Amino acid sequence: MSWVGVCGYQALQPERGVCALVDGVQVALFRTHDGSVHALGNLDPFSGAYVLSRGIVGSRRDEPTVASPLHKQVFSLVTGRCLDQADVSVPVYPVRVARDRVEVSLR
Repeated sequence: MSWVGVCGYQALQPERGVCALVDGVQVALFRTHDGSVHALGNLDPFSGAYVLSRGIVGSRRDEPTVASPLHKQVFSLVTGRCLDQADVSVPVYPVRVARDRVEVSLR
């Protein structure tokens, strides 16, 4: 697995998303209140716009989520599955924190 450094861990504010370009792919990064970091594809499959990083971070039944800022569909930060329409999902990317740097792998 090839890891790409994206930003410092402290640059990610809890419950906020940011977008990073990783090897030409837009990746939405999220840090939750428990300190976990998640990486999803930034493309909202319902609108076709690259906006998931601007979504509203929350949870459903203890599962961390992000709601699209456009049409409000909710996606799991763990699996990428849309919780409002089970046959739709976004890519989930491996993410880790190494020496206080957030790193993402496109695999």
